[in-house]
Amino acid sequence: MQDIPITKTQIAVMSAAAGICVANIYYNQPILKDIALDFGVTESRAGIISVLAQAGYGLGLFFITPLGDKINRRKLILALQIILVLALVGTTFVQNFFWMCTFSLIMGLLSVAAQVILPLAASLDSKKRGHNVGIIFTGILVGILAARVFSGLIAEWFNWRYVYGISSGLVMISSLLLYFTLPDKQQVMFEGNYLRLLGSSLQQLRRFSLLRRTALLGGLAFGIFCSFWTTLTFHLSGEPFNYGSDVIGLFGLLAIGGALLAPLFGKLADKGSPARAQVFSVTLVLVGIVLVQIYPLSTVAFAVAVLLLDVGVQATQVTNVATIYTLDATAHSRINTAYMTSYFIGGALGTFVGIQCWQAGGWHFVTWQLLSWGIFCLAIAVWGLKEK
Repeated sequence: MQDIPITKTQIAVMSAAAGICVANIYYNQPILKDIALDFGVTESRAGIISVLAQAGYGLGLFFITPLGDKINRRKLILALQIILVLALVGTTFVQNFFWMCTFSLIMGLLSVAAQVILPLAASLDSKKRGHNVGIIFTGILVGILAARVFSGLIAEWFNWRYVYGISSGLVMISSLLLYFTLPDKQQVMFEGNYLRLLGSSLQQLRRFSLLRRTALLGGLAFGIFCSFWTTLTFHLSGEPFNYGSDVIGLFGLLAIGGALLAPLFGKLADKGSPARAQVFSVTLVLVGIVLVQIYPLSTVAFAVAVLLLDVGVQATQVTNVATIYTLDATAHSRINTAYMTSYFIGGALGTFVGIQCWQAGGWHFVTWQLLSWGIFCLAIAVWGLKEK
């Protein structure tokens, strides 16, 4: 495998591009109420937009990202980015709810460019693999979290459509930067056809018990993350808070601070203690859930819970990613596909279940659902300690 050193500029561009790309899946969360009003649908029906965006991302992870082991990753990334620009422009001018849902699915599908960038960085410079992956994954986390702040403020000042119009420009700029900075050399790791490539991605789960455990833990943790943030919008926009999309989006600032702390857990994984890091990070998630269950009408409780939940969930993912890239250097894209597909299936499922719980029993039902998922996560993390 060819070892190509990466400059700080290249890493910075890759990290920023990955964050800008993946943010498109989460812009909808603080502005679901605005979208619902625009199209004349209920809040629970508007919530399907979040589900479709995440489901599209999951489909893209399974059907598109494995191609990174078979074809030139640079060309694949740029192609996905350019088509994403067109989808974002379409979303800006969409006039009915059906097409809004359709574009949400397409945006999710194309946003997997971020998950082609990640294994590209892991494969180029083996001496700094952990460091480079950590920086790019942090860029992805910041993109996920900053999306809420950005969309909330833009929707409040202008209109929710401007969110996607501005994003199309950001994706285009990042595409140009990638075009001029990404290395164009890559050794092909897989020689078989496309169907065999997809099959090989599934085989990675059979090959590695560690991958199976981290994929299950990652999916559940991300399910908590997505369920919490989607229903939080509904809860904070109602009584007694009555917050606008700009204020709800500002809660993402606390989450960004948590994301910047998450790479510290990656260092624990590098030192050979990923299972302990997972137990600690999942415990933070549980504490945050219990806090908003006990104090459902306290802004301070939600501020603290946002920090705890996001530090815990993102730290879990950083630890998981750092761990799975130690399994097989010749199958990074396929291993990443197996893990991330499970990850985003969990996110889509968490969003769907969260919306159903909100509709059935409000915030009370939502917190019990979050708590049950959190306890399951802790059991898996403790299982990892016993395995070691």
